[in-house]
Amino acid sequence: MKVLVTGGAGFIGCHVVEALLDGGADVRVVDSLEPSVHGRWAGTSPDGPGGADSGAGLDLDTRAQLIVGDLADPAVARRAVAGVDAVCHQAAKVGLGVDFGDVTGYVAGNDTATAVLLEALWRTGFAGRLVLASSMVVYGEGVARCPAHGPVAPAPRRAADLAAGCFEPGCPRHGCPERVAWAPVDESAPADPRNVYAATKLHQEHLCGLWGRAAGATVVALRYHNVYGPRMPRDTPYAGVASIFRSALAGGRPPRVFEDGGQTRDFVHVRDVARANVLALTAAVSSGAYNIASGRPRTVLDMAQALSDAFGPAAPRPEVVGGWRPGDVRHIVASPRRAAEDLGFEAEIGFEDGMAEFARAPQRAVAAAPA
Repeated sequence: MKVLVTGGAGFIGCHVVEALLDGGADVRVVDSLEPSVHGRWAGTSPDGPGGADSGAGLDLDTRAQLIVGDLADPAVARRAVAGVDAVCHQAAKVGLGVDFGDVTGYVAGNDTATAVLLEALWRTGFAGRLVLASSMVVYGEGVARCPAHGPVAPAPRRAADLAAGCFEPGCPRHGCPERVAWAPVDESAPADPRNVYAATKLHQEHLCGLWGRAAGATVVALRYHNVYGPRMPRDTPYAGVASIFRSALAGGRPPRVFEDGGQTRDFVHVRDVARANVLALTAAVSSGAYNIASGRPRTVLDMAQALSDAFGPAAPRPEVVGGWRPGDVRHIVASPRRAAEDLGFEAEIGFEDGMAEFARAPQRAVAAAPA
């Protein structure tokens, strides 16, 4: 099977590529090698399967063919999709970003590039499987339970409440003063994106679903929860919280934990995520979305403490500093049941072991973020 992995030189993508190659697949990668993600790149090599586009100097297995280019360029997309049997679409601009001024970059990198890829597939008559890297952010605050009203969709958090240190979301019922408690969210929960990145990930799902129905192809959207592990980029405005904390500890600084540290997440190791992608490419399933998570939620403060412990007794301890990030959510915890039943996926790497490895693993150096 010849598989195209878009964004295959990135953090998650390079692990997906390795898993596919180790399973016997022939892998082609297309990646723009954006400096804010890849930093200084050692350059191309005339040797290897990719010829002048070899992955020498990257975190990319050199057994893969590499096409260096922007997927939003129709010529690049046409070259990338030629002759492939399946597509694993990892390329995206990730994270919350700096502020709404990032909107054009997110739409271009996520929505436009996906549209160009799908048009290229359509024009070649491709009807193979497409696996999309989606995200838990499409759920917003997910689902919750109000003591007075039972299951509810949490109301958006108000800036005045956050400024007053009231971080738990409230009941959406008019006049109800109760704060709600999180509940596991499954794939049937309505989408409720609450930041630009989330909106683009949902739009990717919609575009891919429309293409799949028109082409008669299977589209599997994997809604990643908080992915961490070796080769994460160092601290940037677009990095995940695990990377930000890891970078602080490596620099001898305490992790700075926003709010009160009680934000609940599901941290899932990147090698488990890569395995989920392989299963999604090969399992006998119909089109649909799947939560890719460990099923064992932790708070952000738990994660900061686990990383600090892994650095050793002399490491700085986390500091809870209050404050908040606009567009962030309080709790989002997945039900991984459907992925287990349909894909045969269950996370294998435990939280403590994964964080201990991550504390020692090299991170990817990146260029300075643009001003």
